[in-house]
Amino acid sequence: MRDGAAGLAASFDVSRETLDRLRIYADLLVKWNKRINLVAPKTIPDLWRRHIIDSAQIHSLKPEGCKSWVDIGSGGGFPGVVIAILEAELAQPLQVKLIESDQRKCAFLRTVIRETSVKADVIAQRINEVPPQSADVLSARALAPLDKLLLFAEHHMTPSGVAIFPKGANAGSEVEIARKTWSFRYESIPSMTDDGAAILKISEIARV
Repeated sequence: MRDGAAGLAASFDVSRETLDRLRIYADLLVKWNKRINLVAPKTIPDLWRRHIIDSAQIHSLKPEGCKSWVDIGSGGGFPGVVIAILEAELAQPLQVKLIESDQRKCAFLRTVIRETSVKADVIAQRINEVPPQSADVLSARALAPLDKLLLFAEHHMTPSGVAIFPKGANAGSEVEIARKTWSFRYESIPSMTDDGAAILKISEIARV
């Protein structure tokens, strides 16, 4: 599993310090996953590809000039913690916030942030109970159907912001359903970790 770091290094231009932070994160996740459900146990042997690289690939989709990234339903930290780690080596890192209602998962997220020495804020509340965050980028992974995610985006994203949602093979049908109640621009980007999956990059969100 630890050899997965080589796969990430081959796909992304990251420093040794960033790889070390990601290794610390991976080790903590494996340890904590024995006590609380952070990821499906069957995915642990393929942790780097299934979760870390899968999360890292969306980092490059952030728009120029953005200053804040809010990850909702962060769970085990995908993609939010990975984004915070990748941002840590930049001269002007984004402000990263992780919204998660499960207190045990919040404890895990805070432990990772402390052990990797990255900057990120954990908000231990339900997504719809958190005051609007005015995020330039909003992300969520394996959280909810697109139409519900757009409701969260409307609440927490700036009008000019971008939502980035990794989706599976049903991405197209989720877009069709969401179009019934929402107007938005979107780009569907093929996933580099799953041939049947896509990353939806969404902007100009408004109710129909």
